[in-house]
Amino acid sequence: MIARIAENAFKKISRSVPKFRGDLRAHELGLVRRTASTLVRPPSSDDAELVSLFDQPQTGQKTSPLFVTGIFQHPQLTTPAAFSALADSTLVRAQLLTERILRARESRSELFKVIKNLDRLSDLLCGVIDLAELLRNAHPDAQWVDCATESYEKLCEFMNVLNTHVGLYEVLHTVLHDSEIVKSLSREALQTALIFWHDFEKSAIKLPPEQRERFVSLSSEILSLGHEFVTEASAPRPPVKIKPSELEGLKDQGMGARLQRQAFFTQKDLLVYPGSHQAYMIMRAAPDEEPRRKVYMAGHTSSAEQIDRLERLLNARAQLSRLVGWNSYAGMTLSDKMAKTPENVNHFLGTFLDRTTLVASKALHTLSLRKQAHLKSANLPVIQAWDRDYYCPPEPPAPPVPLPPLSLGRVFMGLSRLFKHLYGITLRPVDVASSEVWHSDVHKLEVVDEDRGVVGWIYADLFARSGKSRGAAHYTVRCSRRTDDDDEYGDLRIPGTDEFVGPSIEFEAIKRHRLRGEHGEFQLPLVVLLCDFVPPSAARGPTILEWYEVQTLFHEMGHAMHSMIGRTEYHNVAGTRCATDFVELPSILMEHFLNSPKVLSLFDTDGSSIINQTGNHHEDPCRYIDTHNHILLSLLDQVYHSPSVLEPGFDSTTALANLYNTRGLIPHMPGTSFQTQFGHLFGYGATYYSYHFDRAIASHIWRKIFSADPLNRELGDKYKQEVLKYGGGRDPWLMLSALLDAPELEVGDAEAMREVGRWRIEDGVVPERH
Repeated sequence: MIARIAENAFKKISRSVPKFRGDLRAHELGLVRRTASTLVRPPSSDDAELVSLFDQPQTGQKTSPLFVTGIFQHPQLTTPAAFSALADSTLVRAQLLTERILRARESRSELFKVIKNLDRLSDLLCGVIDLAELLRNAHPDAQWVDCATESYEKLCEFMNVLNTHVGLYEVLHTVLHDSEIVKSLSREALQTALIFWHDFEKSAIKLPPEQRERFVSLSSEILSLGHEFVTEASAPRPPVKIKPSELEGLKDQGMGARLQRQAFFTQKDLLVYPGSHQAYMIMRAAPDEEPRRKVYMAGHTSSAEQIDRLERLLNARAQLSRLVGWNSYAGMTLSDKMAKTPENVNHFLGTFLDRTTLVASKALHTLSLRKQAHLKSANLPVIQAWDRDYYCPPEPPAPPVPLPPLSLGRVFMGLSRLFKHLYGITLRPVDVASSEVWHSDVHKLEVVDEDRGVVGWIYADLFARSGKSRGAAHYTVRCSRRTDDDDEYGDLRIPGTDEFVGPSIEFEAIKRHRLRGEHGEFQLPLVVLLCDFVPPSAARGPTILEWYEVQTLFHEMGHAMHSMIGRTEYHNVAGTRCATDFVELPSILMEHFLNSPKVLSLFDTDGSSIINQTGNHHEDPCRYIDTHNHILLSLLDQVYHSPSVLEPGFDSTTALANLYNTRGLIPHMPGTSFQTQFGHLFGYGATYYSYHFDRAIASHIWRKIFSADPLNRELGDKYKQEVLKYGGGRDPWLMLSALLDAPELEVGDAEAMREVGRWRIEDGVVPERH
């Protein structure tokens, strides 16, 4: 559809103050630009400011005294009522622009402008919808949240009308069947046109009115069931009773000892809730198998209502896909993805599963030997699902070499220095104007290209606070697009409405900029990073990040750089607006840079000691078991969105059991039905494989291109020019083919998918992070 929003979430932990050798030297770089070099460049004065910005406790928002403005420097956005007025104004302008497009066949010259105007229409609506989505998740003021939510729903409702608008589809049909117009389109413009075309095709646009009504009804049902399913997926499960005698010998001396004392003094069964800290402790530390079995069963059991809700969701999706001419929901969803077909996805997952099974089976054998020794059994016992954490407790992620504690400011300094090495881009702190941000914790960074100047902005809202959404997310509030060829003078106008549409026109005007060395005027990207790190304070000092939080920040900054560098002429293909099974590639590749001691040295002013550190080579054998299980979940996602859903007697639990008993390593336990907790089935229906797919590609790019020389500017420029700059404006297979010098990937067929599956093992299986 025209608007696409995605989020990723992770958690937080804090530690003590970091101790680095030496003071930060604040001087500018003196090295020649655009030269491939393995030398580590010294930090700049902007790097020093980054450390100060994020690590020194703030007594209040540092604002510019020069002027007062509103959210993101939009002068009118100073109150919730002003935001509502902007939404209403945008709706009127969108209606007028829609009417202009509908009249395009009256003028030959207007037909040549249809693709541009459709993209303008999309950007006009998304510019307010995406901002509303951010504000309703980040703003601490309830009135702002309510107005943002109301505006979001109002504009999304209109957008849904456009997605099924027969008149717009017919105009687009005329354009794409006019050879003269098609020949005049750039590759990016044609890609944008095809995106609109596919979205219309998936929206029952060619069906008779009564069937379109059925499509709208099914779509509404899917949204309603999906919301209920996701809510229930994370809802607490009923507690399980654990006898005091079953807790004897707990390995955990902290919480385990407290539970034992509680059981001893009360002499009553303990109520343990699945997913609680007590449940995790029992799964990892209880020598007796029975309490682990009880906790596992309680956490993996569903009610009949929960199963029915999921199966109605799957059935509605299957019906909707049949209504628009597809054999399955997976077939419909994958038609415009890299994978193209369910068969190709299954080729990829099958190859990956077969190769993972070899190493995962060895890991499982290790667990069986541990269980055998524990039970003093003559025979090798079967590993059950509740045995995994006890015989191989999950280990937290750790850096590849020993590191001192990492403060948030030092990590941002390292990120800026890395981007300077790879792309000639740095992060520069800048003061915010009064009312420009929604909370004093929010900091603003200019993204500065050494040749073009400021190319975008990142607003960092990184600290936990009451009422703020948990986890980490990257919000694309504003996409790149070219604006000097908008031809606004050709837009329809209604006498007497100039004042009413004024807020929307002013909102659009402030987003336009000219870049050094480039022709034309562009709307520059603006993104927001939301995290929930522990804030710095005078008592605790700076925020210290756990390693998984460093990984999270690198991941989210990978998305941010994709938005900054993927500066296209069309909004619908800018930055992260690309195929679902490609969008995670830049962010996952960023995580791989943390495997390099040379990159880690950028966190310090004198990183030579980090470069020379001996690596942490300990390997958790159970990660292969976890990866194997995640592949099974991807296969289950494909089964649940296949034609079998419409077969009489389809049962989601039976399908789950059959898959795990035929292709799994650990047998399915009768009586369990984990599928109702698989929340990704809604947001990533038929595309859950994307996690593995993009990790496979990222691992291969890292090994083939960056691992030997991760700070090499020529390699960074190649990745920037062949992949990042296109956003979604080019076929991802063509981008990968050019980057990897692999012409066999250009077609993107089943063999290409199998090849990626082979990469996943050859380049090393890593634990999945969702």
